[in-house]
Amino acid sequence: MSDAAAVLRALHHGRAPGDPLVLPGPWDAASARVFADAGFPALATPSAGVSASLGYEDGHTPAGEMFEAVFRIVRAVDVPVTADIEDGYGLPARELVERLLATGAAGCNLEDSDRVTKRLRDPAEQADRLAEVREAAGDALVVNARVDTYLRGDRTLGAAVERARLYVAAGADCVYPILAPPEQLGPIAEAVGAPVNALCKAGGPAPRELGVFGATRVTFGGGLHTQALDAVRRLAEGLA
Repeated sequence: MSDAAAVLRALHHGRAPGDPLVLPGPWDAASARVFADAGFPALATPSAGVSASLGYEDGHTPAGEMFEAVFRIVRAVDVPVTADIEDGYGLPARELVERLLATGAAGCNLEDSDRVTKRLRDPAEQADRLAEVREAAGDALVVNARVDTYLRGDRTLGAAVERARLYVAAGADCVYPILAPPEQLGPIAEAVGAPVNALCKAGGPAPRELGVFGATRVTFGGGLHTQALDAVRRLAEGLA
């Protein structure tokens, strides 16, 4: 595919309220083909689902195995794929970008908490990290900067906006205030002036509803993999 990042980036803009970019999360090549064949214009790998498919707990997959899994997913489909690479595995920005581009990924998630200690990083340091990634990648990657304040720290709107603004100024294309209350998505988008990614969880608002609240982009984390495993579990029980 020619310039997958440009295709993915364009999908984030010009969207009407209630029509967010819905990005299913494949965990392997087979699931990626299913989602692409269903007509989704792009996909977003979840670290939790990919880790589980490789036999690891989320946050414990070696970087090399994660990049190899992303490569297999990208190779299997003809739509852009953005990859959840957690906190970047401690890799220098240039190496991280080189390894991502080698997979064929068109974008990435980078979170602002340490995957081992689970502690939030200093926002200025994270912004510097994002700026380094942007400099190394140029326009070749769509960078989705995850904001973990609702998950790890101060769950106020102000804390999320402060980090999100820094990350957009550093070059992030999109911000992902994971677990933000739906009613705060619109205020975040307005304050930041950039696309906002929302997490769609089972039992919560549907993707279109999240779009009405203010999300430009909707992803599912490891939720779709969990639902698929539940179906496999029921199948296995029926074989007894």
